[in-house]
Amino acid sequence: MTTTMTDAELATLFADPVAQRLLHAATPARFAYTGLDGAPRVIPIGWEWDGSALLMWTVPRSAKVRALQHDARAAVTIDTNEFPPKVLLVRGTATLEEIEGVPQGYLEAGHRNVGDDQYDEWVAGVRSLYDSMVEIRITPTWAKVLDFETRIPSAVAELVREKQAVER
Repeated sequence: MTTTMTDAELATLFADPVAQRLLHAATPARFAYTGLDGAPRVIPIGWEWDGSALLMWTVPRSAKVRALQHDARAAVTIDTNEFPPKVLLVRGTATLEEIEGVPQGYLEAGHRNVGDDQYDEWVAGVRSLYDSMVEIRITPTWAKVLDFETRIPSAVAELVREKQAVER
């Protein structure tokens, strides 16, 4: 199995219409990393795509910041609840940067889920809570799109081929 892709391969994948739809969706990402105890963690989190990386923000003292400082490997899934599901799988490396105040990207990511009627109040609350935030930048090293129509998990594709061979 390929664990890394070239920049050109990644650019082609992220230009795919299904990937583009997911990269502009208002759904939380599922962000996976390895905890300091060695056990996996998966959390829902707001995010933005800047054209080359997935960006997320958190409290500087959060467990995920400490864990990513120890092991920068991360994975992200962005998907839909419709049938057939659409899924974007991303693996990559996290870099961390503490930013004073509330980053604009965090506010934009939040606006996708906070209605216009509540947005100003939400922003005021966020600005009063955070003196700084850590930006988590996931730079993709591998990605895959599944649409469960033309692109399915490889194990399912293999099973389909086996069943078709038996039927012949």
